[in-house]
Amino acid sequence: MPVEVGQVLEGKVTGITNFGAFVALPEGESGLVHISEISDAYVESVQDYVQKDEVVKVRVMSVKDGKIGLSIRKAGAPETKQPSEPRETKPKPKPQEREKDLTFEDKLSRFLKESNERHDQIRHRENKRGRSRGRNVHV
Repeated sequence: MPVEVGQVLEGKVTGITNFGAFVALPEGESGLVHISEISDAYVESVQDYVQKDEVVKVRVMSVKDGKIGLSIRKAGAPETKQPSEPRETKPKPKPQEREKDLTFEDKLSRFLKESNERHDQIRHRENKRGRSRGRNVHV
């Protein structure tokens, strides 16, 4: 029986990427749960919510050109992780200072530093790709 939009199925997570999770469905089909369809909360890392080989309930959101779009958050599954309790699979890189403990000057300084780093990365990518032709970006 082919999958139909609106069906709620159980499937096994077969792969995790930075943009979502691939889920094996019954009868040998598979689909993608996009990162935006994993939880109602902001999902920074898919691995905080699902793990490979985990069985999850999914709702079929779309079937187009052989590609199946799935949603965990719309499946209404009790197994779905709550937004306030993502899994801790690895320690955070380094703990940031708490926002309320920072002065305005500290926040502004951090923002400028991060902004300059992002701007440098963009400039580097543009130069690497040769797209900076005709454009002069000055900071």
